[in-house]
Amino acid sequence: MSLQQQLNARNDGKCELCNAVTGLSIHEVAGAKYTDADGSILICSKCLAQIEKKEELDLAHLACLTESMWSEAVPVKITAWRMLNRLRDQSWASDNLDMLFLDEEQLAWAKSTGDHENDGSVVLHRDCNGQQLQNNDAVVLIKSLDVKGSTLNAKLGTVVRNIRLVPDNTDQIEGRVEGQQIVILTKYVRKQN
Repeated sequence: MSLQQQLNARNDGKCELCNAVTGLSIHEVAGAKYTDADGSILICSKCLAQIEKKEELDLAHLACLTESMWSEAVPVKITAWRMLNRLRDQSWASDNLDMLFLDEEQLAWAKSTGDHENDGSVVLHRDCNGQQLQNNDAVVLIKSLDVKGSTLNAKLGTVVRNIRLVPDNTDQIEGRVEGQQIVILTKYVRKQN
């Protein structure tokens, strides 16, 4: 039986956190010793985006953790524990954490990423107006920019298409201006609708 089939059988083909039935994918739980069903969960795209901090935490959506934390599947319990820790400032999440039991080995796995020490805040790439930027978006420069190490001057109003987000710096994106790949500060761009 394939991993997909095992995970589908474990929760009737539904997201193991919220029970959604669409947009499902296999997610290997960070720090897992195994690459099979004992180290993976089947989750929807919304849960995955929140786990990977690519989307703000949605309290209404994550209320599902109140039920999924009781799963007999250890990777589901580990994921629920990590997400509840991000929400520990919410009384319901804190209460659930007090009730959730993990043995020593499971707790070590849950803490292995250090994610439990972080709060629920998510730092995303945002333009000058606070709109979230995604890979392949188009943006407009709101200021003329001199490109360091080049004679290129990116003019005000220039449209930069198919941007790429700089993974470890939310203040920067990359894009092509006049055929040259440059790094642009997000505070100087506006997302084009």
